[in-house]
Amino acid sequence: MPLITYEQTKPLAHAVADLLQRRSPELVVSEMAKTGRTGKVLIDWRQNDPHKTTVSVYSLRANEHPTVSTPLQWSEVTACREARDPALLTFEVREVLARVAEHGDLFAEVASLRQQLPALGS
Repeated sequence: MPLITYEQTKPLAHAVADLLQRRSPELVVSEMAKTGRTGKVLIDWRQNDPHKTTVSVYSLRANEHPTVSTPLQWSEVTACREARDPALLTFEVREVLARVAEHGDLFAEVASLRQQLPALGS
């Protein structure tokens, strides 16, 4: 099975980000400019590049009180949106360990999931 490359994932990520922004402009933005991003989810398709340093799942962020990059359940995203409280999706190390103990590794499927990316026309 051929390896998926950044040349495949970046255009797909861009197309998905643009589609989500067109469908829900009040919720989603796909451009980096901070103006117009407040209260919206940024779909940062540009991270699909070999020179980017996006933090990986379960990595600690470099802050005085580090939070952990944590996979989420859709119900958590929905609850955060309804409550308009981004703090609901902020997790520290002990919280993440408790989440994994309770729900299992929500990211585990990614390691074994095999899928074919659609070809994108120009």
